[in-house]
Amino acid sequence: MGKLVINTHLVTPDKAEALVKLCPFDAISYADGVLDISSGCKMCKMCVRKGQGLVDFLEETKEIDKQQWKGICVYADCTGGKIHRVTFELCGKAKELAAVTGHPVYALVIGHHVEACAKTLQHYGVDKIFVYDHPAFADFRIEPYTAAFYDLIEKEKPSSILVGATNLGRQLAPRVAARCRTGLTADCTVLEMKENTDLVQIRPAFGGNIMAQIITPNTRPQFCTARYKVFSEPKPTEVPAGQIVSMEVTEQMLVSAIEVLSTVEKPKDIDIAEAEVIVAIGRGASSETMRAMAKELADLLGGVVACTRPLVENNTMDAKHQIGLSGRTVKPKLIFTLGISGAVQFAAGMKSSDCIVAINSDPAAPIFDVAHYCVVGDVNLILPKLIEKIKGVS
Repeated sequence: MGKLVINTHLVTPDKAEALVKLCPFDAISYADGVLDISSGCKMCKMCVRKGQGLVDFLEETKEIDKQQWKGICVYADCTGGKIHRVTFELCGKAKELAAVTGHPVYALVIGHHVEACAKTLQHYGVDKIFVYDHPAFADFRIEPYTAAFYDLIEKEKPSSILVGATNLGRQLAPRVAARCRTGLTADCTVLEMKENTDLVQIRPAFGGNIMAQIITPNTRPQFCTARYKVFSEPKPTEVPAGQIVSMEVTEQMLVSAIEVLSTVEKPKDIDIAEAEVIVAIGRGASSETMRAMAKELADLLGGVVACTRPLVENNTMDAKHQIGLSGRTVKPKLIFTLGISGAVQFAAGMKSSDCIVAINSDPAAPIFDVAHYCVVGDVNLILPKLIEKIKGVS
């Protein structure tokens, strides 16, 4: 964190007027001999670089007592009374991270009639499950959920907080992080823990061309979100463990400007993230004939058809079928990639699949670097023969 400081002893009318014109966001004003920077400032630091010394940037570093912050907390998404499976994946990852520091693993449950959800989490290695149960939490409203989340942070002071990148989690995590005046790293693909409790948050950046390592050593708690299927889901234990703690819900927590008039269940649709078999097509297999054959292959194997980003951009397929950084992360038991070169953005969304079969005419295609079985050749010729072979044994 840092701030801009005006060197008032250097201010002259001419320099001040030039500085006002320099600001691209109109955040600097000069009136009655007073130079001021408003809240419209975006910290572009143009005034520092070209402001003739009138403005300096002062870096502020505040040391924190890391000993006061202990534990790794997983937010349990219990929408509709059912725990989203990304929660279990994060519980497993939290257990791995906690082993480095010897800290406990917590889970936070917010909702109404969520006793069953809390009991389920006892089978996933969580030391304590904190439950905020109230009729006002039956429907998701950002203010009450944020208040309950923040209440737990104030009372338990977890060092790190992991949130699934679900529709609910993507709304809730930034709001809570802002209230805590701490940062948040979205869509992490790798998480590592240092012995000093600093969480190393790794995610693709610059379109997936690099992997950025983000650390927030001077703020707590450390917030991050992770997509479904990025981490492995641990096997539940037969014997329940972990303490369920019922937390007090105050009237102040329930204050909200939002009133839920009704809820309508969304029609169930194909979720490629849940599929065990996927047939993915790229530009090399985007013709109508090839799409029909890909669908036939998927039907024979009990799977679904997915695609790369170009097919979504040209309106050939729907965005919900896209695999990659800007689409879905998948982890099927078997995936066929047809005519897909394997750009890093696509590979990041499927490289954890149990078995990858790649068909491409280019022997140097990047997809072969992550595939388990590589077939070099024209997919238009290979796919019909593959379908014929499968039909022969089914």
